[in-house]
Amino acid sequence: MIRFVDRISAWMARLAAWMFFAIGLMVTWEVVTRKVFNDPTIWVDEVARFFQVWAVYLAAAHILKRRDMIVVEIIPVEGHPLRRRILDSVTLAVIGVFSFVACWYGMQIVIESVQMGRHTSTMLAAPKWMTESAIPVGFGLLLVQVVVEFVKLWRGAAIPAQGHASDGGES
Repeated sequence: MIRFVDRISAWMARLAAWMFFAIGLMVTWEVVTRKVFNDPTIWVDEVARFFQVWAVYLAAAHILKRRDMIVVEIIPVEGHPLRRRILDSVTLAVIGVFSFVACWYGMQIVIESVQMGRHTSTMLAAPKWMTESAIPVGFGLLLVQVVVEFVKLWRGAAIPAQGHASDGGES
C-alpha cells in the first residue's frame, strides 16, 4: 500500500509539472495573440489559473514525500535519531490535522457550489466546483501521504535529508 501511495503522489507531481508547462504555453499564446494579432483570447487567464491551482495542490503530497517542504529547525536534531523521529511525528501530525480540516471544509464548499450552481464571473462562466475541488483532492492526497510517511518513519525507514529523497516508490 505504501508503494501505491508513493506512486500516486509521484504521478500527480508529474501531472502538476505538465500543467505548469501548459501554463507557460498558454501564456505564450496569449502574448502572441494579444501583441502580434491584437486579438486577445477569452480563455487563457481563467484556464491558466485553473491549471495553477490544481497543479499546486496535486504536487503537495509528493513534495512531502521528498521532504522538500520548507523547514525551520528550531530544535537541533543532528545526531539524535529519537528526537528527530519525535519531532518529525509532531510535524506530520500538524500537517495531517491541517490537511484533514482543509479537506473537510473544502468538500463542504464544493458541495455548496454544486448545489447553488455557482460559476466564475468571467466570460467562460466555468462552474466554481471545478477549481474548488482541487482543495479537498490535494489535501486528501496530502493526508494519505502523511499517514504513509508516519508509517515509514516508525518502521525505521531512513529519513532522507531534505531534498534528497528518491523519486521511486520506496516502502
